[in-house]
Amino acid sequence: MDAINTTIELSETERRDRLRLIRSDNVGPRTFRSLLDHFGTARIALDRLPDLARRGGAARAGRICTIDEAEAELDACRRYGVQLRAPQEDGYPPRLATCDDAPPLLALRGARTTLMRPMIAIVGSRNASAAGLKFAGQLANELGEAGFVIISGLARGIDQAAHRASLSSGTVAVLAGGHDRIYPPEHVDLLGAILGGSGAAISEMPLGHEPRARDFPRRNRLISGASLGVVVVEAAHRSGSLITARMAGEQGREVFAVPGSPLDPRSAGTNDLIKQGATLVTEAADIIQAVGPIMERPQPLPLREPDEDLFAPDPENHDRAQIIALLGPTPVSIDDLIRLSGLSPAVLRMVLLELELAGRLERHGGGMVSLT
Repeated sequence: MDAINTTIELSETERRDRLRLIRSDNVGPRTFRSLLDHFGTARIALDRLPDLARRGGAARAGRICTIDEAEAELDACRRYGVQLRAPQEDGYPPRLATCDDAPPLLALRGARTTLMRPMIAIVGSRNASAAGLKFAGQLANELGEAGFVIISGLARGIDQAAHRASLSSGTVAVLAGGHDRIYPPEHVDLLGAILGGSGAAISEMPLGHEPRARDFPRRNRLISGASLGVVVVEAAHRSGSLITARMAGEQGREVFAVPGSPLDPRSAGTNDLIKQGATLVTEAADIIQAVGPIMERPQPLPLREPDEDLFAPDPENHDRAQIIALLGPTPVSIDDLIRLSGLSPAVLRMVLLELELAGRLERHGGGMVSLT
């Protein structure tokens, strides 16, 4: 299981400009990617932000991250030993790079080579049973011996059991906050053990960012996106682990579930996953057998918009009005908007970009959008 070769290395100027772009108002991962696809470089995109927001209906342009602010963040990263890597750069997990909402810059510490190896995610209940903790550790140990890296969220319970059992073989902690804001605080020592061995830690948040409730689902998409598949060991109904499993399904990753007693509410979610088609797991061989064919396929490259978008004309006012009329609070697919409007994909994408930079559009999974 060899690491997948990377194809690019950003200049420091481009890295700084990309940092400025993703730290500017109303620019998320999908918007960032659309801007880069439309304009080619982060510098040109930054210059166009005020005009795009105005055309989208913003009363005033959003805040644009300054050069000084970006340089200060880069300096802080260097002092803390954090590297900011872009998709397809060395150290950026290759499968995560194929996601349409992959972080434009991923903050990482630890062993880059570990981040380039095939990963299996193990997640589950924070208040796990003794049996669940033991089985999670056993799975992580056996998968590590088989050459897989274990990725999880550094949480209490199943996450920490999986990390501890794979310290020697390689494990990756995905953080909900900045690298200097570890949650839960008692896992600072565990993170130190991960980084002191052959492991790594990743986050899309800047240094100093305290994790909030809404940051954990965002973190979960990184756990599933970087992996070949997600194993849920114990999960109650409406748990964060089930969110990770759902995201894995949306990202085309394998979903595995460990069955549990119908009398234990901590197994209600995993048992439901099995009913819904998740692969039942009673030993590591179940996972290894399922992901074997996936690993033999060529690694897909991140999808990109057509180059013609770089030369697309600015939308006419009547085109913009037509698209806004089709939008509402209910998410609709971009494909449906193209079909119903009769406009070219390039024009539609530009209008959506304008609306998003004006703070009027929300993007959802599966290529769905809605008005805020």
